[in-house]
Amino acid sequence: MALNQFNLKLGKYAPYLLSIIILGVLLLIWSGMTGIPKFDPSGLSEDDLMMQEMNGDIIRDESGEYINNPDKLSAIPGPGRVYDKAVTELSAPFEKMGTNDHGIGWLVVYTLKRFLVGFLLATVVAVFLGMLIGMSKTLLMALNPFIQVLKPVSPLAWMPLLLYSVKDPYITSVLVVFMASLWPTMANTAFGVSNIKKDYIRVSEMVEMSWFRRFYSVVLPASAPAIFAGLRISFGSALVAVVPAEMLLGELGVGYLSWIEWNNLDIAGVIFAIIVVGVVGFLLDYGLSKLAQRFTYVEA
Repeated sequence: MALNQFNLKLGKYAPYLLSIIILGVLLLIWSGMTGIPKFDPSGLSEDDLMMQEMNGDIIRDESGEYINNPDKLSAIPGPGRVYDKAVTELSAPFEKMGTNDHGIGWLVVYTLKRFLVGFLLATVVAVFLGMLIGMSKTLLMALNPFIQVLKPVSPLAWMPLLLYSVKDPYITSVLVVFMASLWPTMANTAFGVSNIKKDYIRVSEMVEMSWFRRFYSVVLPASAPAIFAGLRISFGSALVAVVPAEMLLGELGVGYLSWIEWNNLDIAGVIFAIIVVGVVGFLLDYGLSKLAQRFTYVEA
């Protein structure tokens, strides 16, 4: 009995254990591919060593011994150097040491602010317009070609026009996120509403529901799965758009950090910024999925 319970618990946590194992294997491969070989000074004179040190091929460690310069031998830093960079950045996440030198905590806040403002505005507009379009077959057929043409356009393609129009980098970055989020949610909402089972509408008409009560009690819940599916697509598009928008516009955020680290040739910093974007995106997507579970249902 106890063995069966142990097997059940082990099976429950098996995916998480497998994820940890895969992560460990990937870190080992990464470390092996970016390892720095030990420096061998045999056969080299003092002048040779001095010349290599001046060229930056070798450096001295804390004990004064010569070692190979990691920056010269490996273009991609190993996990150890990225870890050191993360420790440095996370040790003072909310410090402001200058106009453009803010801690990683503030940079994440700035990125989240742009992302959430643009995403929430687009959600309200897209759901409202999608509902109106989906409730009319004629309107859906008339506007569908325009939606399908505009939906695949990269949100960054709108950026020059938006920047020229509003002349404000912050508002431009929010509008880029808005454009990235708008079309997938609008399209999914419109098609979700148009494909609601007719029995639901007939029943609401039989009980003589008002238009607003039918909309709130029948149309919105029935189309919720399609709406949240569109939101998941829009969410990914918006997160992908906000980082390059910050890079190109020079606005403080995680994208700006990645660009600055690249300009400083600090590849460990670039990798750290990528990891931060991935972690923040994972947490936001997890929260959105939990929210979707509360507002959607599965038919028996």
